[in-house]
Amino acid sequence: MGTRPRIVSLLPSATEIVCALGLGDALVGVTHECDFPPEVVGKPVLTSSRISHETMSSAEVDHAVRSQLDGHGSIYNLDEKLLAELKPDLVITQELCEVCAVSYKTVLQAARLIESDARVVSLEPNNIQDIFANIRTVGELAGASAEAKTLVRELTVQLDALAVLLTEVETRPRTLVLEWLEPPFAPGHWVPEQVAFAGGDASFGNAGGKSRTTTAEEIRAYAPEVIVLAPCGYYKDDILRALERARLPRGWNDLPAVRDGKVWAVDATSYFSRPGPRVVEGAEILLKIIHPEIFGEPSEAQAVRVPRELMTAE
Repeated sequence: MGTRPRIVSLLPSATEIVCALGLGDALVGVTHECDFPPEVVGKPVLTSSRISHETMSSAEVDHAVRSQLDGHGSIYNLDEKLLAELKPDLVITQELCEVCAVSYKTVLQAARLIESDARVVSLEPNNIQDIFANIRTVGELAGASAEAKTLVRELTVQLDALAVLLTEVETRPRTLVLEWLEPPFAPGHWVPEQVAFAGGDASFGNAGGKSRTTTAEEIRAYAPEVIVLAPCGYYKDDILRALERARLPRGWNDLPAVRDGKVWAVDATSYFSRPGPRVVEGAEILLKIIHPEIFGEPSEAQAVRVPRELMTAE
């Protein structure tokens, strides 16, 4: 199999992919957001964020991000000195989203300072098949092609199993997944696919494309029967805390999902924001949220129902 390359992952999703392929020991550096699997905690951290969603409201985070990016800055710091000291053979990053990780340009500039011939690879998934392709790519670059093929095959079997389960489903409830609270963001990339695999109507979103801001008028017109709060980078507790200060779109309390108590908070960071193996598990969680009468409600570890009194509209 040969010598494993020394890998630096500047993406939490790439960290998950590397470890899922059994390459955790080859991982010599990660980001400040890499927290899964647990064994990556304690590895050298190369990044930090200039913005904290733990101390800022949803609207404040949005404003800070837009201000930084509009000024052509970055919301992340990269420890270039540590990167050079780690002497990686392979650096995994991305160009897809400036909000999700250190910019590709910054990584390339830093890589030029490394004395070793580090290869910088950018992962650009737009849908679930792209995620599977990324898994195969990482496997090929790291000498784990067979493991990658096996993992993709297992994930495909899980998705196929969802398709079989949906033969029992006669309706596809209108499902709204919000990727940000204030302002509200309609989902993009692989998230509408997750909704579709879970037996929901996925028309409110931009499958394969970027998420985008939406409006109270669009949301009211869609009249969602199920709402899933999955702001990018948030865990369930983060969402519930953010709701205390957030102002949701006008007319929120009149939406069918809100009236019927079908608003859920999920670990977006684990199952929706990161384009890694766990997006399939995210679809399985959505299946229970959207069709609890058939498949049973999700466990509290998977999703929590949001109390109506915690949601305040404009």
